[in-house]
Amino acid sequence: MSTKPRLFSGMQPSADSLQIGNYIGALLQWREMQDTNEAIFCVVDLHALTVPQDPKLLAEQTRKTAAQYIAAGIDPQKSILFVQSHVPAHPQLAWILNTITGFGEASRMTQFKDKAAKTGTDSASVGLFAYPMLMAADILLYDSVVVPVGDDQKQHVELTRDLATRFNSRFGETFVVPEAVIMKETARIYDLQNPTSKMSKSAASDNGVVWMLDEPSKTAKKFKSAVTDDEREIRFDRAAKPGVSNLLTILSAFTGTAVEALEVELRGKGYGDLKSTVADAVVATFEPMRARALELLADPAELDRILGANAQRAIEIAQPKLELAYERIGLLHRP
Repeated sequence: MSTKPRLFSGMQPSADSLQIGNYIGALLQWREMQDTNEAIFCVVDLHALTVPQDPKLLAEQTRKTAAQYIAAGIDPQKSILFVQSHVPAHPQLAWILNTITGFGEASRMTQFKDKAAKTGTDSASVGLFAYPMLMAADILLYDSVVVPVGDDQKQHVELTRDLATRFNSRFGETFVVPEAVIMKETARIYDLQNPTSKMSKSAASDNGVVWMLDEPSKTAKKFKSAVTDDEREIRFDRAAKPGVSNLLTILSAFTGTAVEALEVELRGKGYGDLKSTVADAVVATFEPMRARALELLADPAELDRILGANAQRAIEIAQPKLELAYERIGLLHRP
């Protein structure tokens, strides 16, 4: 049995390609963390259903997301990498957690409030409302100790901790109470055309979003047309120089060189030099990842075999935990 702390994290299959923010903010750090943790990574396709989906597109995007996990260095032999819906215990435990969550408690989740405010409460689904309880089930099924998340998910991990403590208090020691690990600040990557807005798949224009599966020439072109400012000095100043600061943050993440050292390295050079340097660093990293992802996607049967084998590994951990929770809460054991 592993003595490493168990880690759980996942991303939704919400686009044809992951973007550079997903890579820096999650995959890059997950790759490192799988060496120091017993890591479980999930493509959370059930969470994607909280908003309307095209069924064919969702299936394609789920495979593409898994392929990019592997291409970016998530090793499905070292870690467990699976699709959420392949492990039935996730929605089953989520129902149990729904029953011990207060309505007021769930309605205070800021992500639900923000999304419901945009579309109107009447068009927000019950699934969107119950999303944090499914996320809690994802984490608690595996006795996860470490939960790497962005700042926007911290509240959901706090709810998970509360639900684990509440269940344990009412029904006996069942769940490990997890700890959120907030991803490094480098995760905050901004749109290349609008460097005051976070890079997002829902951006008004694709020109400012860098996708992992973009053709290398397209990636380079996006960086070379990135918005900067009217000055000439390459220095990090988020308020006064958001475009330049964003490029320095990306370059730092891809080269492993501190921003301060990059400022010294690039002193006296122009913005064209900065843009070319960032473009070269990103293309050098993404080009082999893109090739590997496309290779995996060209053989869907083999990719499905990998995901199926990993789902079985996940089931072997999750199912006994679900059965223990059922027994503790008083559900009759199936003969």
